[in-house]
Amino acid sequence: MNLAPESPAGDTLIACLRHWATVKADDPALTFAGFSGDRGGRRTLTWRELARRVDAAAGALPVRPGDRVAVLCPQGIDYVVGFLAAIAAGAIAVPLFAPGLPGRAGRLTAVLTDCAPAAVVTTSAARAAVEELLGAGLEVVAVDRVDAVRTRPAPEAKASDVAYLQYTCGSTRSPAGVVLTHANVLANVRQATRGLGLDPQEATTVSWLPLFHEMGLVLGLITPLVLGLRSVLMDPLAFIERPIRWLELLGDRPGAWTAAPNFAFRYCASRVRETDRARLRLGGVAGIINGAEPINPDFLDRFHTAFAVAGYRPRQTRPSYGLAEATVFVTTADAAPRVTTFDRDALGEGVAVEAGDGVRLVACGAPAGQHVALVDPDTAVALPDGAVGEIWVHGPNVGDGYWQQPIDSTETFGARLTGDHPGLPAGPWLRTGDLGVRHDGALYIAGRLKDLVIVDGRNHYPQDVEATVAGANQAIRPGSVAAFAVAAADTEGAVVVAEHRGHAELSEQSERDLTATVRRLVTAAHGLALRDVILVPPGQVPRTSSGKIARSACRDRYLAHAYGKALVR
Repeated sequence: MNLAPESPAGDTLIACLRHWATVKADDPALTFAGFSGDRGGRRTLTWRELARRVDAAAGALPVRPGDRVAVLCPQGIDYVVGFLAAIAAGAIAVPLFAPGLPGRAGRLTAVLTDCAPAAVVTTSAARAAVEELLGAGLEVVAVDRVDAVRTRPAPEAKASDVAYLQYTCGSTRSPAGVVLTHANVLANVRQATRGLGLDPQEATTVSWLPLFHEMGLVLGLITPLVLGLRSVLMDPLAFIERPIRWLELLGDRPGAWTAAPNFAFRYCASRVRETDRARLRLGGVAGIINGAEPINPDFLDRFHTAFAVAGYRPRQTRPSYGLAEATVFVTTADAAPRVTTFDRDALGEGVAVEAGDGVRLVACGAPAGQHVALVDPDTAVALPDGAVGEIWVHGPNVGDGYWQQPIDSTETFGARLTGDHPGLPAGPWLRTGDLGVRHDGALYIAGRLKDLVIVDGRNHYPQDVEATVAGANQAIRPGSVAAFAVAAADTEGAVVVAEHRGHAELSEQSERDLTATVRRLVTAAHGLALRDVILVPPGQVPRTSSGKIARSACRDRYLAHAYGKALVR
């Protein structure tokens, strides 16, 4: 397996920081673009300044090698300092978030219980909320108020040491901490650099993605650190308030790389006014990575059409596939998004056949520096091109397992192929739980194995059903529909929960008419009779920390009568 050369900066994250603090001492390393209150304006640290702040914060942490340090900082420069300080102190960083994020309190408490940190890094502004959450007995260090004189020598890290725990977003399971070493992370940066064609001499990264999420962390912090790039960060809320801010930052920096989930493409196309689009300068953007699975081609079309006037071209969009268990990056396309229409019935039978009408899927390219196999999940036999199977990954970027979960780790990270498959290792393989197909040399994502809706022996991909429902009425919010299976007395049944923009004003008759329309369209398009259709106000369909539809959680809410009395149990 050929990889790009080792990073000249070093074989650990802190070695990279030391290297660039020497070689590019006075060059800007990190900029945070604030847009409101006392966080307004832009703050920048040079490589030398960043290293000094990291060393000061690391010296204030009373930790031993192997201890966990939770990062409970708001998005910004202090987050970067706190994350790197935990690693520089010899501990294992756990990237999380400051208390107060809506709907995240339960997740934060669960992760803190699981990782059992010895200390927490935060900011002086968030310290009171952190201490209230944690109670007494745990050291809390505000990284913006540390005593630079205090020092605690830490042992020199090795490439095989654990750098951080990346907790998964939990779309079909409870959050679990992926154990990632320095070697895993640096290998993934090299893979992404090669796959994307990223030029370290010209590139800048721009990101509003949360730093506690794997894509936000690797794009906004780790890749710039390893390659010596300038990183420009902004708060996710600043993007939600005015998405044009992100696009303006991209336009200010030719050669910029960034990433965004599905909804961001639709959101920008609908929220940025035509008059504002014309003044943007997006022709110099190196690439926008879309790693959602599966990618919505309609959202991409809307974005490409809306921002053509700003010089943006489809070739700048880079469909990709990845997951936290593989650090983040697995495959990417090297050209404009390729959209292929597959026969819906054949795809449900596990075979990809091109058709004039059916399911539109976006190609996510090929892997770089790692193996990807499509595997029968029941027999562990690698499948030929054109057959739908579970995506398995093997490479130096795959994590060591889940934190203190040996059984789950073995099942997920220790899979082995059966039979003889020339060119592929027997194991260990990472079972991703995602379904995909290789067609014309590219990987297409079909959905989650656990999310598959199986009714009367037929497979239905939930996102395909959800797209049909979203098209039933303009008031149904795109990207805010969940389709899932529930057990009934005789067989499994399919249920849809959809957010409706005007739900509060929806009359009983109008609701009945719309649900009837949804049932009719789904039956016509998919041959699937829905057991139940639930319309709910905006915000009622649960999501993961990365904004994906949490179908399993939605199913649990439905069965718990959170949306009213369920028709099936």
